Amino acid sequence: MEKHYIKLLIWFVSTSAFSQVQGVGINEDNPQQALHLGSTNGTIRVDGLNATNSTYNGGGTATYPLYVDGNGNLTLEFKPLYNSDGSDALDHAILPGSVVTLPAGDNDGLIVGELFNFTIAVNRASILEVKYNVSLDVFLNPAETAISDRRARRVNTYFQVNGAGRKYGQSGKCYTGGSTDGETGKLFNTSTSYISLPAAGSYVIRFYGEVSSGITNSTANTGLATCVKFARGNDSLLFRLH
Repeated sequence: MEKHYIKLLIWFVSTSAFSQVQGVGINEDNPQQALHLGSTNGTIRVDGLNATNSTYNGGGTATYPLYVDGNGNLTLEFKPLYNSDGSDALDHAILPGSVVTLPAGDNDGLIVGELFNFTIAVNRASILEVKYNVSLDVFLNPAETAISDRRARRVNTYFQVNGAGRKYGQSGKCYTGGSTDGETGKLFNTSTSYISLPAAGSYVIRFYGEVSSGITNSTANTGLATCVKFARGNDSLLFRLH
């Protein structure tokens, strides 16, 4: 009995060591990872992710993205860093930079103001996806006098990482008016962009509003009075890490 016990122990130890080195294979004789699923048709089925068991699976013949959380759990649930998801993402009343005013006779006819910012912390190199939809109203001045001079104003929005370098997600509108009874209402600048965050750390994503008007043949001091009030509509934001 003792000899059989020793043989069994040796067999168990050698089998365990072999499993640790080779991993476990399912339909695979030579596993290349800790768990190697072999398949001849290129598909793997997980019943917990099907339409019956997951509310995030819409069923039918459509396919759905698969995600992994911090614990290594697989899920169909989409969890971005931030998603306004139909609610108003920006409250102009608490954004001190949401009004950008270009004074009459401005030297270069252009002014830039920081509208708002967000801080993103990552623990690895990442790609940050940013989607935004920001509202804007265009007037002659902060008192909201209508523009009637028939001359165009350009309103551009974009964002930068830490307030420097490349301008991402640029979107613009041109506006003019020929009468104080002209049409008014909210415009929206919308864009999607992807940013490379090269290493772990904290990054500040700064959003800017750029207003320009009045330059004729590069003549200085011809800026036209313009006031743009941002974020007074139903604005939306989405941040997602890849």
